Amino acid sequence: MCGFIGFTGNREDREQVTKDMNSKIYHRGPDGEGYFFDNNINFGFRRLSFLDLTHGNQPMTTECGRYTIMFNGEIYNYRALRSRLEEKGRTFTTKSDTEVILQMYVEYGVHMLNQLRGMFAIVIYDKQTSDIFAARDHFGIKPFYYSIFGGELLFGSEIKGLLEHPDCEKNVNHAALSGYLAFQYSPLTETMFKDIHKLQPAHFLRFSGGKLTIERYWQAEFAPAKVSRNKKKAQEQLEAAVREIDEVLGESIDLHYNMSDVEIGSFLSSGVDSSLIAARFDGEKTFTVGFDYDGYNEIEYAQELSKDMGLTHHSRLITTTEYWDNLGKIQYHMDEPLADPAAVALYFVSEEARKHVKGVLSGEGADEFFGGYNIYQEPRSLRPMKVFPKFVRRGLGAVAKKLPAFKGRNYFIRAAQPVEQRFIGNAYMFTEAERKELLKEKDFVSAAEITAPYYAKTKGYDDVTKMQYIDIHMWMVGDILLKADKMTMAHCLEGRVPILDKEVFAVAAKLPTKFRVTKKETKYAFRLAAAKYLDEKWSKKRKLGFPVPIRLWLRESEYYARVKMAFESKAAQEFFNTDKLVALLDAHKLNKADNSRKIWTLYMFLLWHKEFFGDCDGNEC
Repeated sequence: MCGFIGFTGNREDREQVTKDMNSKIYHRGPDGEGYFFDNNINFGFRRLSFLDLTHGNQPMTTECGRYTIMFNGEIYNYRALRSRLEEKGRTFTTKSDTEVILQMYVEYGVHMLNQLRGMFAIVIYDKQTSDIFAARDHFGIKPFYYSIFGGELLFGSEIKGLLEHPDCEKNVNHAALSGYLAFQYSPLTETMFKDIHKLQPAHFLRFSGGKLTIERYWQAEFAPAKVSRNKKKAQEQLEAAVREIDEVLGESIDLHYNMSDVEIGSFLSSGVDSSLIAARFDGEKTFTVGFDYDGYNEIEYAQELSKDMGLTHHSRLITTTEYWDNLGKIQYHMDEPLADPAAVALYFVSEEARKHVKGVLSGEGADEFFGGYNIYQEPRSLRPMKVFPKFVRRGLGAVAKKLPAFKGRNYFIRAAQPVEQRFIGNAYMFTEAERKELLKEKDFVSAAEITAPYYAKTKGYDDVTKMQYIDIHMWMVGDILLKADKMTMAHCLEGRVPILDKEVFAVAAKLPTKFRVTKKETKYAFRLAAAKYLDEKWSKKRKLGFPVPIRLWLRESEYYARVKMAFESKAAQEFFNTDKLVALLDAHKLNKADNSRKIWTLYMFLLWHKEFFGDCDGNEC
């Protein structure tokens, strides 16, 4: 696990600029640094060493001198790929997966990407043509940012590295703010910094002759099997699916744990995903955090589970004061604003884990692959309304919208909408009407317009599968994996995600919908596979993750005052109608509504803005 930055161009101070950019991502690789300069290319690299600790330094160049690579990530099938290349007569000077990728590119070109099993962001320079090739892994586990300023390409593992380049203009992307307010993360390909972009998962780019081209090389697609109407055969299908899940997860966990020359532990939140990984990996240490609030502390669960499995557990109780005092730093490490409160818990559990190990396994991807979110049960709950014609459902929904709040009101409203209108992902913070009230800049696209290109690729899917597809391509990348990478790397800790694996997805993609989500359970088949290794109280435990008491905090005078000050700041006045912000906060304080997630979304943006642009009160802005 590492980090890199780079840019094209022959400026006189390029070596110093490269070092300045690279210094901004020191936390991604404290074990070493490397540089490469050629006619029109400048590479800077930070290394966090896991394999071939003595060798495997980067940037790495082929013996002939034509190709130079920088690589962030891990390739878990690199040994098999190396053997295949050796059969073709290729030789190696290191034991690293980096050299395997480089030789794969020489042998197969872009077609090597679908042979890689792992997480990666790759940049390869061709000295002969002066072309730049870059690619991001299949699910977007590792980040890759890029921009073009003055006709030159800038790129890197973190935006803060790009911002150190003298030609990189630092401006807020107003077009992205509206999307952020809807999704709680930045959902566009352009980041919250104007003209700085994210390479999307399963895409590669080429920069040749001053022109940039981008292509997709792989697509995550579902092909659910049909369940037999014969009960006996249906049960046999389920049992076969559970066995297949069990086998592929076991293989992936083994690969992710064993491919390392340093010690690896496991996060443990007491949920079924991390519990299963902890039960099946060969390590010794688990890690969790809790809060100093009753009902927001799962440390005891994690301790009990670790004891049952014979593992050494490390935990940390996060105080309210240190949580709030670190919010600005966390938004800085995130690069783009993220309003997921669990990101802070992940920051602290990563800090604790790094005291003991250099890498951890984590359970990201299980919910999106196997149907784990409670919202996925909604299509089943709305099914009774399907007896009514569409025009009747729409009429009932329209009437319900106009009535004062009553129990079941939202049910009628949502039943009137197709999934493409009602679901944009796990979080829907502010509706379009609410954003128009809040924002001074009214010209923005709707949330439905942002999700439309993804929904266009789900024709023929049932509603649950459509929702999973949207989450895999949006929520998982923009929220789950953003915080997983940035919070672990903030502490020089490598996070490995064995469920987010191509072979695991191939099994999940063909699961019948009723094996994923039932009336009573989410991740149904996955939980059955987990029950082989976990007691029922763990395998059936509902999803909590790292719960955070922001609803309670925002009703306390100290934190209410802190947020109100931000809501009335000059920075807030630049973007928002601040009276609307304060009204949201006051209604929550007086217990008239639970506006905690909306308030948090706004507050995280303002903290992010302060970190990167100043607070507009006499400071840089």
